[in-house]
Amino acid sequence: MSRVLVTGAASGLGAALVARFVAEGHQVLSTDLAEDSPDGGTTYLKLDVRSPDDWDAAVAWCEQNWGGLDILVNNAGIATGGRIDVETLDEWDRVVDINLMGVVRGCRAFVPLFKRQRSGQIVNTASAAGLVHPPMMSSYNTVKAGVVALSETLSHELHPYGVSVSVACPSFFRTNLADSIRGADSAMGATARQLIEKSPRSADDIAAAVLDGIKKKRFLIIPDRPAALAWRTKRFARPLYDRQMRKIAARARQRAEGKDG
Repeated sequence: MSRVLVTGAASGLGAALVARFVAEGHQVLSTDLAEDSPDGGTTYLKLDVRSPDDWDAAVAWCEQNWGGLDILVNNAGIATGGRIDVETLDEWDRVVDINLMGVVRGCRAFVPLFKRQRSGQIVNTASAAGLVHPPMMSSYNTVKAGVVALSETLSHELHPYGVSVSVACPSFFRTNLADSIRGADSAMGATARQLIEKSPRSADDIAAAVLDGIKKKRFLIIPDRPAALAWRTKRFARPLYDRQMRKIAARARQRAEGKDG
């Protein structure tokens, strides 16, 4: 039985991962922005991933109540995107602070504990957008690619201490993540919302595959077929990948110019 902390656990993939961990008998500390647990079903701690003080409190809680931690799941994040000349710098600052620096803060907070234990596993939720980079998603692609790069770096850096690192890279799946979309590029936001809401995959589908990857301590967890296909196309059929990206860009231009006009 592992001791697990999950950020962004109140909804979406975070809630689905918590449910899976609990069903398998693990001890789970759910964390999110609310003062109190939304469902009251698991042990809960308020944790804003932008707050170093909240991270320090989470480490202290794990040490005082559990004597340590086995698995840290850096899952909290928001959806964003837009054309480079439309999305504002404030929007960039927000997504970098939450989606990238939130993960950095979590790793920095718990790595000293993991080093002392000589054990532990870090699981960072990135996205297929961290591996393949569609147009009109520059901020989201950038932060998720950063999470992949951070995860790979730490997988090597922490290996001598017995600490493993995994990074999950799903494509679009049904979740309330679309509710976090806000910003100046409403045309691209509407497209992203449609892709999320019409996906045939649920958060539980993704959570099941991610948990399987965690158990096997796989570094790169690609939990669905579309994400795996896009990644393989980029790696092994780059001209085809580039043509697909150009087509997406052309269609997005038509939609955006039609709305802007």
